Amino acid sequence: MTETYEVVVVGGGTAGLSAALVLGRARRRTLVVDAGEPRNAPAAHMQGYLSRDGMSPAEFLAVGREEIARYGVELVRDRAVDITGGENVTGRQDFTVELASGRSVRARRLVVATGLADELPAVPGVAERFGRDVLHCPYCHGWEVRDQPFGVLATSALGVHQALLVTQWSKDVTFFLHEVAASELTDEDLRRLAAAGVDVVPGEVAGLVVQDDRLTGVRLADGRTHDRSVLFVAPRAVPRTGLLKRLGAELHETPFGAYPVVDATGRTTVAGVWAAGNAMGFAEQVVNAAGGGHRAAAAINGELVMTDLDAAVRV
Repeated sequence: MTETYEVVVVGGGTAGLSAALVLGRARRRTLVVDAGEPRNAPAAHMQGYLSRDGMSPAEFLAVGREEIARYGVELVRDRAVDITGGENVTGRQDFTVELASGRSVRARRLVVATGLADELPAVPGVAERFGRDVLHCPYCHGWEVRDQPFGVLATSALGVHQALLVTQWSKDVTFFLHEVAASELTDEDLRRLAAAGVDVVPGEVAGLVVQDDRLTGVRLADGRTHDRSVLFVAPRAVPRTGLLKRLGAELHETPFGAYPVVDATGRTTVAGVWAAGNAMGFAEQVVNAAGGGHRAAAAINGELVMTDLDAAVRV
């Protein structure tokens, strides 16, 4: 028989666990479906989360799983492969979530916290060192690598912003244009780069120089090497919005992919469905994802309370 929950949370990262914690404390029968693919898995530490600064992401999630279990929330290691349903003839939301294991579960409300995947530039060595000395977010890692020689790998003209931003953490910054033509930079870009003291290097990057398991340089296709100990890249964000699309959620295009249209609580345009964390936006850091999950859960609980009271009045 298909098991029924009040809420199914798809995604067991920060946003999903935060939503599950609030729902569990609100005495809602809740299931978390966790495929085990957190975006920050390559990172050894997470920063900028008050009272958890420097904590391992793996440890953070392990503590979160322990916390939700205290309130009776169930967690299953599985993948949601399809979701069907929505508002039925009685006006109630009724969703069926199909899991990769073959199990089916039903829910009155859904939290989609499936996050996104970072698609890295196809430069040899980048993927292997991502989260170590190949980084993407200065707010996450800038303090730890401050004052070292930085490189910034351009994957589009938007790389100018990243090159300018990281000068807050180092004054020795080299901007590698890679596959971006110098003509794509505006006069304003060039003025700002010059004012910030950023060295602009044209030419394709062929690979990284690594010695004793640490980055020591960036090698161009023409053989030239620039000594660098940190390389910032801008991965292409690939939102995991497949389930939301199946449900008919409205999406809006951004420079970082298509994300669901949501209100302040994460409610999507599909009745009964919320999005949280990187499933609703590119820039949701761990601390933001936790807050987003909390807001979604509080909104869901409040809606269920009123829905059930209204149903009781009608009877």
